[in-house]
Amino acid sequence: MGKRRTVPVRLDVDSDDVALLRDTVDEFLWAANYVTRHAFEGEYVTTSKTTLHDGTYEDVRDETHLHSNHVQAARNKAADACKSAVEKWKHGKKASMPHFTSPHLVYDHRTATFHDDHVSLATLDGRIVAEYVLPDDERDTPHAEYFFSDEYETTGAELHYTNGNWMLHVHCKVEVESDTSEQATPENGAVLGVDLGVNQLAVTSTGTFWTGDEFDHWRREYENRRGDLQECGTRWAHENLQAVGRKETNRFKITLHRISDALVAEARDHECSVIAFEDLTDIRERTGASWGHKWAFDRLYEYVEYKAAEYGVDVEQVDPENTSLRCSTCGCTDPDNRDGEDFECLKCSYENHADYNAAKNIGLRYLRRDQTGSGGGAPVGVCLNSGTLNVNGEYDPPADDSARTGVHAESPRL
Repeated sequence: MGKRRTVPVRLDVDSDDVALLRDTVDEFLWAANYVTRHAFEGEYVTTSKTTLHDGTYEDVRDETHLHSNHVQAARNKAADACKSAVEKWKHGKKASMPHFTSPHLVYDHRTATFHDDHVSLATLDGRIVAEYVLPDDERDTPHAEYFFSDEYETTGAELHYTNGNWMLHVHCKVEVESDTSEQATPENGAVLGVDLGVNQLAVTSTGTFWTGDEFDHWRREYENRRGDLQECGTRWAHENLQAVGRKETNRFKITLHRISDALVAEARDHECSVIAFEDLTDIRERTGASWGHKWAFDRLYEYVEYKAAEYGVDVEQVDPENTSLRCSTCGCTDPDNRDGEDFECLKCSYENHADYNAAKNIGLRYLRRDQTGSGGGAPVGVCLNSGTLNVNGEYDPPADDSARTGVHAESPRL
C-alpha cells in the first residue's frame, strides 16, 4: 500500500516573479470556477471529469494562458468540489455551488521540477525558479525524512500564498508492505470513536480527553498581538505581523502533532483497526467553532490519517447527526438529554460527560454502517477503556478483566 506525506516548504520567490505567479494563480482559480459554473448549468450537476473536460477544456485554453496540465488540474478541483456538494444533498445537507477564492495552484511532474535546493515552476509565461527556505538544521524534520529521502517519491505539490509567503505543499509517497507482523493490527479489531469540539479538542471512546484550553489561550494571545501590530501600521509592524502568523501556525501544528501521535497510540494500545471521526464538513455550524478550530480539526484529522496508515489502521468519517443527543446505552435521542457538557438520558438515566457519550456514538455509527459491508474483517465493537460496546450498544467486558487498568469504561471522569 502507499504511505503518503505532505511537506510544506517555504519558497524564496524573486520580486520579478511574484506578479507572474499571482497572475497564474488568478487564471487557475478562474478556470476552476468556470468549470464549476458549467457543471451547475444543466438540470443535474455534472461531476464526471471526462464530461467536464469535453465541455470546458477548449474554452479554458482559449480564455487563459495556462499550461494544459494546469487546465486539467483546475477541472479536477472543480469536479471534486461539485461531487462533494452532491454528496451533501444526498444526506439532506445544504450546499451551494462551490466557488474558489483561496490563492493556490496545483502542480504535477509536468508543471514542476524538483531539485535539491530549488524548484522550477510553470507559469503563464514560461518557468520560474524558486529556492527552498529550509531550517538551519534539517535533521529530524519532514524535509529530511520525506522530501529529500531516497525512499520517498515526489508525486506533485500545491502552491499556496499564506501570510505573505509562497508555500509549496509537496506530496511524497512510498510503497510499503501492509501485512508486516510488526505493524499489522488484528483483522477483527475494534473501533476507536473520536469526538471533536471547542472546549475539548478531542475525546475518545476510551475516555481520554484533550482539552482546548491551551489552544484557546494561544489563539487569543496571538489575536491580541496581531491587533496591537495592526494599530501601529508601520513597515516594522507589518513584518512582525507576518512573523506572528508563522509562530502561531507552528505552535498549533506542534500541539496537533502531539495529539495525533497520542490518538494513534491509543488506537494501537487498544488493538483498534479503525479510528472513526465525525464528518467535518459542517462542524463549525454544529459546534459553534471558530475558523481557527475548523482549521485545527482538519489538520488533526489529516495528521491522524497518515500516521495511522503506517500501522494498518484505517481512519474514517461518519454522519454526525444526533451523536451528541443520542444515548450510547439505550439509543434514546432527545435534545434534553444534553445540558452543556453533561449528558443524562431521559429514558434510562445514563449519565456521563456529553463528549465522551458522543465519542462512543461515533464509534457505534461506524460499527453499524460497517456491518452492512463485506463482513470478513469488520470490527467487532467500539473500544472503551475496558471492554467494548457491541453493535447493539451492549457492554462486553474484556476476556481478562485484569488486562486493563485505569478509568472504568462507563465512568471516565472518576
